[in-house]
Amino acid sequence: MSQHQRPGPTAGMRHVALFVDRFEACLDFYTRVMGMDVEWHPDEDNVYLCSGNDNLALHRNPEAGTGPTSSQRLDHIGFIIDEMDDVDRWYEFLKAQEATLLTRPRTHRDGARSFYFEDPAGTKVQIIFHPPLSTGGK
Repeated sequence: MSQHQRPGPTAGMRHVALFVDRFEACLDFYTRVMGMDVEWHPDEDNVYLCSGNDNLALHRNPEAGTGPTSSQRLDHIGFIIDEMDDVDRWYEFLKAQEATLLTRPRTHRDGARSFYFEDPAGTKVQIIFHPPLSTGGK
């Protein structure tokens, strides 16, 4: 293969790393509420979480409370759900957990169904059934 020929497709975007102001609250939220497991906790400022098919790194914001640390423009992160009806179940569960819900579940033109909420650090998170990626959509 020449160095100008693109290699085969990637396996998807399965890793996100976030600087968070409320590190302990986010760690609790993603483990207790979202059900992720701690994969590696190398020190008090970093933790790597896994749900079995993706990886989320939380890094304590070194400038917490002093304003933005960079010009990064993250809109949201998303968790793929395999069954459409589970989107609504997640909505009700997160509502009961008193998560900050930003939208109600809705079905999109492409057949996806999703809603948005915020984690304790204010990161916008989407729960989404997306037919090309969800096993229940294939």
